[in-house]
Amino acid sequence: MFSLLNIFLMTPDPSGKASSTGTLIMMGMMILVFWLFMIRPQAKKAKEQKKFITNIQKGDKIVTIAGIHGTVNKVNDDGTLSLETSPGSYIKIEKSAISMEWTANVNKPADTKSAS
Repeated sequence: MFSLLNIFLMTPDPSGKASSTGTLIMMGMMILVFWLFMIRPQAKKAKEQKKFITNIQKGDKIVTIAGIHGTVNKVNDDGTLSLETSPGSYIKIEKSAISMEWTANVNKPADTKSAS
């Protein structure tokens, strides 16, 4: 029974130094992989989102995370902006409610394929 437990825990020699060094190396590699594939990309995306939100100006066409399309009418100092959804219709939204991906899709140039 004890040897089966050692197999599952990957510790062939309970008194050996090699198993504890190997375990530390494996833990370090797991942390490195976790950082490379999970934490770093999320931090990069958050940085891009913050830059995108700070560069919003009057006249920009945006889409909110709720799917509301509109044009920025006024950028307020309190972290909000006035959004014109249709001519003469304005709503006040938080800057954090703007979707960077959806806004980029709306603002990208249309394909100029000829329909011959």
